[in-house]
Amino acid sequence: MEFRPVRRIVTGHDAAGRAIIQEDGAVPRVRQVGGAIGPVFQEVWNTQEAPALIDAASGEPAETGVLLAPPRNGTRIRVLDIPPEGDAIRDMSAEAAAAHFAEVGAGHASNAAKSGARHALMHRTETIDYGIVLEGELVLIMDEGETTVYPGDIVIQRGTNHGWANRSDRNCRIAFILIDGQFAPELRA
Repeated sequence: MEFRPVRRIVTGHDAAGRAIIQEDGAVPRVRQVGGAIGPVFQEVWNTQEAPALIDAASGEPAETGVLLAPPRNGTRIRVLDIPPEGDAIRDMSAEAAAAHFAEVGAGHASNAAKSGARHALMHRTETIDYGIVLEGELVLIMDEGETTVYPGDIVIQRGTNHGWANRSDRNCRIAFILIDGQFAPELRA
C-alpha cells in the first residue's frame, strides 16, 4: 500500500522565550501492522502526563515502537492509513487477530474470540478516542449496529468494543487522538 507521509510541525521557544518552529518534517515513527493487509500507523506525538509539561524545547517524550494505547495519564495522536478490507481480514482467526493487536502491545484488547463478535478486529481499550476521517471512508462496527464515517466526520469512542472495516476500494486516512481513561466499575468486565 502506498501512503503519504504525515508532516509534523512542532513549536517551541528559543532562549529569549520567543515562539519558534522547532521541527518541521515527516513523522519519525511509521509502522505497518499486521503485514501487507494491515494499517500503516504514523505516530505523530504523545504526552506522558496530565497536565502535560510545556517547556521551551524538549520535544516529544521518548518512545520506541508503536503502542495502541496512550501512556498512562497521557495522550497520543496518530494517523492511520487503512487499506480496503479483503478476505484475509474477514476470514481472520481469533488467534491471528490477537497477534495483530499484540504487535502494538494490545493483545488483551482483541475481542475477536468473544461470542458473537461482528468483525475479526473487534477490540476495546480503556481510552477516550477522537477519530477524524481525513479521506476515504470506514465502517464503524459496534456490538449492536454500525455506521459509515466519511471525510470530516468525527467519532468519539468511549471505551466501547468496536471494529473498523474499510469496505471501499480505496485507502482511508483517519487521525486519532487517544486519551488515557478509566472504566467505571460497571464497565470493567
